[in-house]
Amino acid sequence: MYVKIPSERIGVLVGPGGRVKKMLEEQTASELEIDSETGAVSVTSTEDNLQAMRLMEVVRAIGRGFSPERAMPLLEDDILMLDVIDLSKVSNTKSGLARLKGRIIGKDGRTREITEKLTRSSISVYGKTVALIGRPERIMIARTAIEMLIDGAPHGSVYSYLEKKHRDLIRAELRDM
Repeated sequence: MYVKIPSERIGVLVGPGGRVKKMLEEQTASELEIDSETGAVSVTSTEDNLQAMRLMEVVRAIGRGFSPERAMPLLEDDILMLDVIDLSKVSNTKSGLARLKGRIIGKDGRTREITEKLTRSSISVYGKTVALIGRPERIMIARTAIEMLIDGAPHGSVYSYLEKKHRDLIRAELRDM
């Protein structure tokens, strides 16, 4: 299995003194082979192919701007998933991408923080992408909110949507207890 990540994220994947790489390999009984020039990362597993696939998701998440600590839950919880939104499909100019990223992050990171809190998911805005980690139903809500922002919806409307969906999720959880 193979994935390519930005070369400037290789150091994050390897970690100080190789600690992150070693920890990931030990935890998944896999081996990471990293080409620091091209950003190519291959994963091989001798024991558990499912764990190797989960490790690939962690590598992709780190490549999309998440810290190893924020990406690790992908290994620990089988239900969590990584979703990546490619902003270059919406805008291909530098200023257009900066505007979209600014809308998604919000003033002082407030919009991103509210979206993360109300959906209980993690968001990374990096390069030309927005990456999300969370449970599938929560990722769909966060993705919809981000798409609303991309489409130019007022922040207040997006917050209202997120608050309504948050209440719906709480009601569903209480019903399932």
